Amino acid sequence: MHISSINTIVLLPQLPYLDTELEPVISAKTISFHYGKHHAGYVNTLNKLIEGTPFAGQALEDIVLAAAKDPKAVAIFHNAAQVWNHNFYWKSMRASGGGEPSGTLKRSIDNDFGSFKEFREAFSKAGVGQFGSGWVWLTANRGGALEISVSDNADTPLTAGKTPLITLDLWEHAYYLDYQNLRANYIAAWFDKLVDWHFAEENLG
Repeated sequence: MHISSINTIVLLPQLPYLDTELEPVISAKTISFHYGKHHAGYVNTLNKLIEGTPFAGQALEDIVLAAAKDPKAVAIFHNAAQVWNHNFYWKSMRASGGGEPSGTLKRSIDNDFGSFKEFREAFSKAGVGQFGSGWVWLTANRGGALEISVSDNADTPLTAGKTPLITLDLWEHAYYLDYQNLRANYIAAWFDKLVDWHFAEENLG
């Protein structure tokens, strides 16, 4: 699905998989609402908000960073950041993903968290403990060290100068149809079967 018109400069990207390929962890029904309604809605709203403003024509990441510094552009930031976060979230997963990383990423995780098991426990704890809507991230800071962080609502590590490696969406629309209030089960299934460590490794550089 793409959204395009003469005045539209931010597009809804195609998913990197069919909406049935993440089942049974994430159902096609969840994706139809999450991607087709929520994500698409942020794209539509953002394009309306930036039309005729200096943000029009800018790359999405540039809109996020510029709007974050502008107190008059709060609505633009919220929608732009949600579009960016969702784009990144979909890429953080793949069919038949999960398991443990390898190579440089595995060594970095072992170095900064002690072991993959300890990293997974810390990431899961952060995700379960996030109050309300938001995101849980694995990022690299400016010095290269890996960190786990959570962000509220539409906030993103981009505005803190960190490099996102993977993210998991903690908004209820990401998992409630499949897991109801059992967020921990959603996180565990994502780790076991979906997370794309190849994508994370590419972002680590």
